[in-house]
Amino acid sequence: MGAYPDGGTGIHPGSSPGQAPGSSPRQVFSGICAGRATAFWALALLATAAAAAPAAAQDYPVRPIHLIVPAAPGGPTDLPARLVAQILPDLGQPGVVENRPGGGGVIGARSVATATADGYSLLVGNTSVLAVIPSVSASAGYDPAKNFAPVVKLSESYQILVVPAASPFKSVADLVAFARQHPGKLDVAHTGEGGLPHLTVKLFEARAGIDLVGVPYKSGGESVTAVLGGQVDMTLEGITILLPLIRDGKLRALAVTSRERTPLAPDLPTMIEAGVSDYEVTTFNGVVAPAGTPAAIVAKLNAAINAGLQTSDMQNRLQKLGAISRPNTPAEFAAFIAAEHAKWSTLGIRIN
Repeated sequence: MGAYPDGGTGIHPGSSPGQAPGSSPRQVFSGICAGRATAFWALALLATAAAAAPAAAQDYPVRPIHLIVPAAPGGPTDLPARLVAQILPDLGQPGVVENRPGGGGVIGARSVATATADGYSLLVGNTSVLAVIPSVSASAGYDPAKNFAPVVKLSESYQILVVPAASPFKSVADLVAFARQHPGKLDVAHTGEGGLPHLTVKLFEARAGIDLVGVPYKSGGESVTAVLGGQVDMTLEGITILLPLIRDGKLRALAVTSRERTPLAPDLPTMIEAGVSDYEVTTFNGVVAPAGTPAAIVAKLNAAINAGLQTSDMQNRLQKLGAISRPNTPAEFAAFIAAEHAKWSTLGIRIN
């Protein structure tokens, strides 16, 4: 046979095939029974866990739901989170807002990415946290596609391209034509390398085929002030801060960054209408859960938040923030985040 040094079969006298040397038939029988019992209980535990998941989703929530905001209180991401906190009691438990600012939103995002996937720790993220930072930062420490389960997009808003009231540019076409003839002659205010306003400018340059000189400021307010004072030629900033100045004639609006005209400024053409092809920049807020959160819990949250945001009171409050909200599914929100990530990644900008 060759399998054993003595050329034997490896079966000791008085033993049966499959029986360990020196073991009795009773011991073999007991071992077989023990193995079968272990397998039985393993299967039973799996079945119990599978049955418990739907039950847990059905009972959800049984304690307060924590909404992690990766920014300071009172900002454009914090306020939508507090609207959600007013909706969650419809599910039977309160929503608790926790502000965890730092790292441009990275600290709060990482905390939810590593949280237990049970629906009790949710991230209220914005464009920067869910799309821009993971696209341009080499040290973000999280991947929205791998670490989060999208729940619902809460709101969306847009930016407006503005110039000083006395600017010679009356349209986007005027500005682009001049910029193409005079590369590097026009400057544009933004809030620093790698931020959404900076990437908004870089996307404008890429889509329009122009070269602008970026001038960084500490905040959007400072950028707008620079345009008001004629220190820079233009900026792209949020609707909320710009609309009052546009209505008062202190700034001239050239176009909005939405794909279609926004009800917040229906008379304003889009950048696409103005001749900049495929140019769209959406500033959004949305809720995501840790990856692996049961789909039934995600669906329950999505339905409740969608319903709460569509009341006239919530719609009015969002409009005061310069935003709108449309019902959407987790799958639609996931596709939206993926498209945003792809858009900003194509610019080829990487920062530490």
